[in-house]
Amino acid sequence: MSITGKKIAFIGAGNMAEALINGLLSSKIVSAKQITAFDVNTRRLNWLKDEYKINISASNTKLIEKSDVVILAVKPQILSEVLEKKNKIINDKLVISIAAGISTQKIESYLSKKTPVIRVMPNMPAVVCRGATAICRGKVATKTHAALALDIFRSVGYAILVEEKLMDMITAVSGSGPAYVFYLMEAMIKSAIDGGLPKYKAINLVAETVRGAGELVIRGQELPGKLRKRVTSPGGTTEAAIKIFDANKVNFTFLTAISAAEERSKELSN
Repeated sequence: MSITGKKIAFIGAGNMAEALINGLLSSKIVSAKQITAFDVNTRRLNWLKDEYKINISASNTKLIEKSDVVILAVKPQILSEVLEKKNKIINDKLVISIAAGISTQKIESYLSKKTPVIRVMPNMPAVVCRGATAICRGKVATKTHAALALDIFRSVGYAILVEEKLMDMITAVSGSGPAYVFYLMEAMIKSAIDGGLPKYKAINLVAETVRGAGELVIRGQELPGKLRKRVTSPGGTTEAAIKIFDANKVNFTFLTAISAAEERSKELSN
């Protein structure tokens, strides 16, 4: 199932939907005329139309009827309402859901047994085409359906196919992960400002440090642990900081926090 020529419907036109629209158009794997969006916020919808030259619809019923792929980009708490109202017309489409914590089994329960469902866990950096996304297949979704979904989400960054049983862990690690990085950055920026550095310089210095560190890992030079040891000279400034981290069990705190996020994801799924 190639995305070429497919008509894509977005139900919901928030930040993640916009990120995907921008990524799809920037990568040129689809044209603007293949994309149609619906949202209850008409001002937002009209802005997307003007910005990206996509189609918009005042009715999600008509939108779904004319589409091949339906991307559910609504909040988890209203997903069931959308599916209950539109289950009869959505049944012959490929359904891709980015609603956090909603299993393929739950989505499938509203649809016919033949409807292919893909569940996706993207993250915030997708809005700058640096996202990290995991996708999984429902019962009847094929490898071909998964390949199409991967094409879509690789337009906004890195995307992988996983088993659904891993999605709660992935939600905790990469879905929530940007917040952990921002949390660390907040402390680094505050330290720099408290030390006398102007705010904008502190922000840029820390942001570039994080980006550079990530790039070193992505390029596969060495694992993070080895890279950390390379920076940490015996008796040096970095070692002094790492000793404080270790004394305060920062590593353990991170592991505990991520575990709590995973458990919360499981609770929301149920």
